[in-house]
Amino acid sequence: MGMKTKIALGAVVGIAVIGALSANSGDGDGDARSDGRTSASSGEKADGAKADGDAKADGASDAKPAEDKAVEKASQAEQFKAFVRKNGTPKEKDAVSHVTKVQGADEQNDILDAADVYTDFTGGIMGEGTGPAKLIASSFADWKDSENGLVTIYDADGELLGNGQF
Repeated sequence: MGMKTKIALGAVVGIAVIGALSANSGDGDGDARSDGRTSASSGEKADGAKADGDAKADGASDAKPAEDKAVEKASQAEQFKAFVRKNGTPKEKDAVSHVTKVQGADEQNDILDAADVYTDFTGGIMGEGTGPAKLIASSFADWKDSENGLVTIYDADGELLGNGQF
């Protein structure tokens, strides 16, 4: 077998394994995944009952502080930036200030978690963002924790800057 054939066969097998893992990564209780996970009504089930069993008929608000509600409504990028502003070093804060978008950080199954972080750096792997990409990956690992997670950092053009485990 030629080298190209081996690489193609390896890629096909890898994709099949990833597909099998993601198909088997359900929550296991048989309920529909959208039942407590919609963005408009995260505190209610599909039938309108409160998820925590609280039967408030008058529609009174929960006893969460306003800061927690603001963090829940913020984008993943804003949540990540807020975490680093609170817990990061000055170099990490500077690197994370270039983050424009975060995808895949909200749902994790500890089997094969993958998150993408987009930045405003330019030049790809040979550009100025390679060093800060390592800091961003390290900060992301402090923010999220997974048994088997991979975070990938991209530049403004979608080119790879770096990656790391979280």
